[in-house]
Amino acid sequence: MTLKIEQVSGLKVPDSFISVIINAATDGGDSVGEAKAITLNFRDPDYSPKSGGFHPVEVRLEKQITNWQLLYITDFSYHGHHSSELIKEIDVCFSIKQIFHYLVGWLSAKEGEELLDLFISNFVEYYNTGCYKVTVTTE
Repeated sequence: MTLKIEQVSGLKVPDSFISVIINAATDGGDSVGEAKAITLNFRDPDYSPKSGGFHPVEVRLEKQITNWQLLYITDFSYHGHHSSELIKEIDVCFSIKQIFHYLVGWLSAKEGEELLDLFISNFVEYYNTGCYKVTVTTE
């Protein structure tokens, strides 16, 4: 199965990220070929509030005729001292072309682009170390 991801105008991600997404989705098996939507969950099994680790990341794609489009990328992290919970730390929304960070809210275009570049380059490097267990869910 060939998975082609089309980037719409606005927020762009590098080819290295697209390659990670294609590899992870393709490893999801035959169900991806019939899907209308794909959700990829990247999890470090050792990540915890006490020991840290690599933040969980979720990526959503939706099929648009013959190509796929990125819908969102969300980075989660634990917050809170006594009863930590996972919250959205970074949320990249491709449909509205904006980026959210939990400390400051919606970022300006320049700030969002800088954060996205840093986040994506780190994520690709982390993925390449093999730290993530990937789960593929199709609809």
